[in-house]
Amino acid sequence: MITKDSYRPTAASVWTGRIDGTETDLLRWHQVIRTVDLLQAPLPPLQKGRKGVVFLGFACDEGVRRNKGRIGAAEGPGALRKAIANFPAHFTENAVVFDAGDIVCVDTALEEAQLVLSEAVQAILMAGYLPVLLGGGHEITYGHASGIRKFIQQKGTLGLINFDAHFDIRVPGEEGPSSGTGFWQLAQDCKHSKETFQYLALGIQKNGNTRQLFNIAGEEGATYVGADAFHLNDKDTLLAAIQHFLSQVDHVYLTTCLDVFAAAFAPGVSAAACNGILPGGMFLQCYRAILHSGKVRGVDVAELNPALDQDNRTAKLGAAIIFETLMAYCGEEE
Repeated sequence: MITKDSYRPTAASVWTGRIDGTETDLLRWHQVIRTVDLLQAPLPPLQKGRKGVVFLGFACDEGVRRNKGRIGAAEGPGALRKAIANFPAHFTENAVVFDAGDIVCVDTALEEAQLVLSEAVQAILMAGYLPVLLGGGHEITYGHASGIRKFIQQKGTLGLINFDAHFDIRVPGEEGPSSGTGFWQLAQDCKHSKETFQYLALGIQKNGNTRQLFNIAGEEGATYVGADAFHLNDKDTLLAAIQHFLSQVDHVYLTTCLDVFAAAFAPGVSAAACNGILPGGMFLQCYRAILHSGKVRGVDVAELNPALDQDNRTAKLGAAIIFETLMAYCGEEE
């Protein structure tokens, strides 16, 4: 349940930026995004025939701390809002975009924050919108994907797609779940409910995962394509893996951990990768193929740590991914 302690609405004043005019073809995102306070009123149901997106932040890096990473990702949602505010609004006339504020992790209560996040995601989906979540550490995965699972209620198979250098399929340690355990937790939930665990990881680095993690991924039936496929422009392997995965599922949860990218483009993450993938052509073709499948039920960008960023490069990269998401979902047709 959302409470005053676990939730922080976004002030309308956050959405500011350049103004070129008020004509439709001059508008920018900060001029069209509307804020909503979930404690004051529920989201208005999306009207038939309209496209709707709801931004929701997850101000949390407790999972990163538990995973022995560099904390600071709790400030990620604010940095992402600032980075996307000035984008031109290439939306169709029937598009609606809300900012529903942040779910906040109180002290070290990660599990409670993930439960609140799950409930908020369900509410967004029930109102008819696409949830686009702003991280926050990659502990966002468990709360976000759990909300989608509960919403679809076994009406079709949910596929989990993760652009990441790491599997994030660790078995929880003494402190409990972390930013590295989300997909293991989801695998266990699938077992308990007798569902098929469908997981595709893209951009996996062999030097970033122990042999045990590769073994766990194999035991849980995960599919992965390594970062080398991106480095070597192996388009056929990448797109074939994605299309095969999409053919086996009815719904998709799509998450991007910004540490999948090379440190030159994404220095502001807990675990920067000198040899991460490039955010150019191969990544965009893969990302767009997933978005245009029509199966995506929730999207998030995770692991932005503004305290470690340089020239806002990582925030701008995360913002560009969010831009791609909204253009595919409610943008003008080219």
